[in-house]
Amino acid sequence: MAEGLDKTDLQILKTLQKNAKLTTKELADAVHLTPTPVFERQKRLERQGYIKKYVAIVDPEKLGLGLLVFCKVKLKQINHEIADAFTRSIMFIPEVTECYNTSGAYDYLLKVRARDMKQYQEFVLNKLGEIDSVGSIESTFVMSEVKHNYGVNF
Repeated sequence: MAEGLDKTDLQILKTLQKNAKLTTKELADAVHLTPTPVFERQKRLERQGYIKKYVAIVDPEKLGLGLLVFCKVKLKQINHEIADAFTRSIMFIPEVTECYNTSGAYDYLLKVRARDMKQYQEFVLNKLGEIDSVGSIESTFVMSEVKHNYGVNF
């Protein structure tokens, strides 16, 4: 169990992962407490950083962003300055929805959303390809999503 959290705190977190739109009363009913202590616990969990933020999960296909690509990036060379410059560049590229610094054959794993192959090609040539430190790119195109869990299992 996470340090400083009891069973009720964990139940609040699990419940909010399933539905963050619950009112305080609905959340209190779900964890078998009254609204006031649940509200106080939820605010404490937010202050302590257990709850980072609340978001709406939208359907990318309905927005015309049906192409999902995992892009593995190898830098020409790497040190703190080069890595910082690369990550700063990535922060301003909207097609990149997630970026992970990884070990192994590649330095970064990017999750990229695009309308179609043409837009992805333009992303590679005109955005990723413009970053001087990029040495190589390998793209893996997702054919179908089998499982996607937005929460953390604990």
